[in-house]
Amino acid sequence: MNNTPLVIDLRSVHKYYKSAAGDYHALNDIDLQIRPGEFVSIIGKSGSGKSTLLNMITGIDRPTQGEVWVNGTAIHDLSENQLAVWRGDSVGIIFQFFQLLPALSLLQNVMLPMELAGKYARNERRDRALQLLRSVDLAGQEHKLPSTVSGGQQQRAAVARALANDPKLIIADEPTGNLDSKSAETIFSLFNQLVADGKTVIVVTHDSSLARRTHRTALITDGEIVNEYIAKAMPTLTPQQLLTVSHRVKPQSYEPGSMILVEGKNSDNFFIISKGTVDIVLPRPNQSDVIALQLGPGKYFGEMEFFHERRNKASIRASLNSAVEVLALSYEMLTDILNTSEPTREALRSAAEQHEKENISKRSVPSKKKAS
Repeated sequence: MNNTPLVIDLRSVHKYYKSAAGDYHALNDIDLQIRPGEFVSIIGKSGSGKSTLLNMITGIDRPTQGEVWVNGTAIHDLSENQLAVWRGDSVGIIFQFFQLLPALSLLQNVMLPMELAGKYARNERRDRALQLLRSVDLAGQEHKLPSTVSGGQQQRAAVARALANDPKLIIADEPTGNLDSKSAETIFSLFNQLVADGKTVIVVTHDSSLARRTHRTALITDGEIVNEYIAKAMPTLTPQQLLTVSHRVKPQSYEPGSMILVEGKNSDNFFIISKGTVDIVLPRPNQSDVIALQLGPGKYFGEMEFFHERRNKASIRASLNSAVEVLALSYEMLTDILNTSEPTREALRSAAEQHEKENISKRSVPSKKKAS
């Protein structure tokens, strides 16, 4: 998976806008990598930078600093004419308000991108447009004007239009914001099918319930992307609190099989896994050690020690088959964070108590007697 070429690769992207009050820093040092076949949501409040980030990815706007690569193309270096050609061929965009041309039928709306890009022979375009409309359950509606069909049908037609030139990347900007729940569910099912067919889908939304159903979520606040693994580990923090944690964690790397924590030694940090897996190893008197659990990205350890005298309750090692990267947050910093979020304190305390019971239980499993 890690060797797969990236569909999206944003490298240290900054965007400033000039205003009467001075420069406005809309995007601040954005790094974002998305691989083929991923279904990713970008969420954040109004004004957080979602639309600016979307404009970077689609080439509608350019970064002030940094690089934007899409499917191996450095789009920040393209001219306006080159961008227009690239966009028509490489990206399918679905807008919140559909943006179908009102004087054209649904069929004509879907054919238009093929005509503008010069893709497919003229006699193929109609057949392809009809097939795309059938694929979004609009068979028999192709000659209707957008104003004569429902909002859900207009959005499905917009999906068909976005697929007209067979782009690898589909970007949807608040695609269900103006739809009823049934129509929204239909659109979401279409996205899942596109991902299953090998497309990469990015949904920009303010709807956290929709975001939870995608493969990954990028939370943007104040022009910065919150580390997604911190957001998974500590979901009860506010976006601003998550951003604070993102600024304070220290990345650490461990080779396969190396020890991260040793039972009985004092602990100083709370850890969130960002890459690879770790083994929770429980030594047992007169028996072999037992691997109680394996934890992957977005999981955490060190919470038991935080609530229980700072002494390690188990040994933690990088799994034998892969290197591990973790984000370390000192207990002093964790205390500061928990003092601002009682729900997070209680969630970690509850997890610590549960894991303590599990450790005791696993250590007490009797060894198997040798066969006589």
